[in-house]
Amino acid sequence: MAGVLESLSFWMIIGVHVTFLVLAQDVNQFVIYDFKNSGLYLHGMANTHDGPLHLTNNTETRTGHAFHKSPMKFTASSPSSFSFSTEFVFAIIPLQSPPSYGQGMAFVVAPTTDLRYGGTATSGLGLFNRTHDNRTENHILAIELDTNESSDVFDKSGNHVGIDINSIVSVDSANASFFDDKEGKNITLLLASGNSIVIWIDYDGIEQLLNVTLAPVPTPKPVSSLLSSSIKPSVPLLSRSINLSTIFMETMFVGFSGSTGSTRSDQYILGWSFKKGGKAESLDLSKILDPPPPSSPPSSPPPPSPPPTLKQILGITIPTIAFLLMILGGIVYLYKRKKYAEVLEQWEKEYSPQRFSFKKLYKATKGFKENQLLGAGGFGKVYKGILPSGTEIAVKRVYHDAEQGMKQYVAEIASMGRLRHKNLVQLLGYCRRKGELLLVYDYMPNGSLDDYLFTKNKLKDLTWSQRLNIIKGVASALLYLHEEWEQVVLHRDIKASNILLDADLNGRLGDFGLARFHDRGVNLEATRVVGTIGYMAPELTAMGVATTKTDVYAFGAFIMEVVCGRRPVDPDGPREQVILVKWVASCGRRDALTDTVDSKLRDFNAEEAKMLLKLGMLCSQSNPENRPSMREILQYLEGNVKVPGISFDTAGFGMPNISHETVTQMTTASSSANFSYEDVTILFGGR
Repeated sequence: MAGVLESLSFWMIIGVHVTFLVLAQDVNQFVIYDFKNSGLYLHGMANTHDGPLHLTNNTETRTGHAFHKSPMKFTASSPSSFSFSTEFVFAIIPLQSPPSYGQGMAFVVAPTTDLRYGGTATSGLGLFNRTHDNRTENHILAIELDTNESSDVFDKSGNHVGIDINSIVSVDSANASFFDDKEGKNITLLLASGNSIVIWIDYDGIEQLLNVTLAPVPTPKPVSSLLSSSIKPSVPLLSRSINLSTIFMETMFVGFSGSTGSTRSDQYILGWSFKKGGKAESLDLSKILDPPPPSSPPSSPPPPSPPPTLKQILGITIPTIAFLLMILGGIVYLYKRKKYAEVLEQWEKEYSPQRFSFKKLYKATKGFKENQLLGAGGFGKVYKGILPSGTEIAVKRVYHDAEQGMKQYVAEIASMGRLRHKNLVQLLGYCRRKGELLLVYDYMPNGSLDDYLFTKNKLKDLTWSQRLNIIKGVASALLYLHEEWEQVVLHRDIKASNILLDADLNGRLGDFGLARFHDRGVNLEATRVVGTIGYMAPELTAMGVATTKTDVYAFGAFIMEVVCGRRPVDPDGPREQVILVKWVASCGRRDALTDTVDSKLRDFNAEEAKMLLKLGMLCSQSNPENRPSMREILQYLEGNVKVPGISFDTAGFGMPNISHETVTQMTTASSSANFSYEDVTILFGGR
């Protein structure tokens, strides 16, 4: 039936797109007054039935997303290409029984129109949840219009505007107000007043300056088309210096996101103007509809209708059965064909030995049932499966939106499939369908090292010898990637959560989602900064160039993480222990290195512990030239060469330099060790 419905709706969809193309020929700019025929991508509660964009309603704990379907292109070689300007009129209408201002909404620039992976958190405006918040790979800019105070994210009030980078914790925020040029002062503006409010968001890619300005829509609205534009205040509410070239990917989408929790409100967008590379066209307020009245709260279902007569039943049933019999054969055929459909193009034939059929993976995972789910992360979900041969596998479903770069991506997958080392998680092959990739790996029965280090389950404690063996195994794998394979492979995300344990608790380096391959002797170019804060070398965050020495820095943080049983940045720890490398250095100056060893270890070799901690500090030096290579590191670990002496003067290490105020905020929020990228440029100290 699904196939038939798709066929019936095809011409309706074409009609909508044709209408929209008449309205906006240039994908880099558009003006929308009537959203019904605007061709927006809608998800969740969002709808355009009555003309305005209705983002959220009185339904509890739901999200609404709406994006312009045409992607915006941003070129890193041209700073001006990141410039954009948008103007829109919104109205947030509180519910009256009981009074409720709702959770809030946001204007969003994101690399995908599908934010379902992170939009389940109602306190995250439909954008982030605890798993995906504060991750550099989010690549999200949001201007939040927050109507609900939350202590978890340090909200100034329940009525504020904020600039969010990859996180619900704003990098800059202010109570909602507008500058009155006649009175020369700011006047408070209630976001959830039910009245129309206009907002301007302007970003200058050359100056790297983001301005956010608010103003109320005049009441009554101007009638004359010559005077129907709202007057923009001369002083913005927020003005922040931000380098969006480090945040935006080449292809980004613009739109809106909103959510409800136990508090709900109606959120509307009544008009929207956008332009990339210049000033957006001013909205004609005479064309803006007034905000609709509040939607009714959920009511009791109507009383049941009287039962139908036999004549009525037969009159409906017989034609329905006849119709179903006519199309049943076609439906069954289309269903089976679509259920196992794949994408296979001519250029993929060279990778056929590494390609799995979707049908085989579907059956191996029992239809990707929830009871087969091993875990979920920023790149998709992972399921356990068993092939007909009895081989246990792990299947990662990775979602994607575009075909651009797919050929290069599959080629890199094929390269990863040729990597062979006992301490690497083996990539067995892949499958490609429309909208997703499926990556097939060896199954690791003992899960992640992260679970063993940070869980309170005593059954998952690791002995000292097991920890030392895991460190040696990961070092051996990195030496293979850096020096022994045909190309240089930079992993770029070495941490305990990316180390999986096999049946014998041997460490295997996995998750090559951020890896880069390059030929030996090639000069590396700067790229977008990706990774996890605490494991990222200072030169990587400053210049964006990943090298083998940036992997060494991350490996040093990993060594201390395993020995100390602490993350590189732990906001929940005592003040002197928040930054792990700083704490180890302070104990080293007092000749008390063993004080930092994980308290769960009842029995450990003190000399080996000191050697590992000194090696971790050696890898953490701010000057990459002073860090050892992976070959030298393995010689130290095997005891063939003694670790050289090292000064524990903190000036020599690339460690985060976080103020007491920031630590207090982080501890209050019980946040993870991942900070937003905007903090990175000011966190690294040392010389």
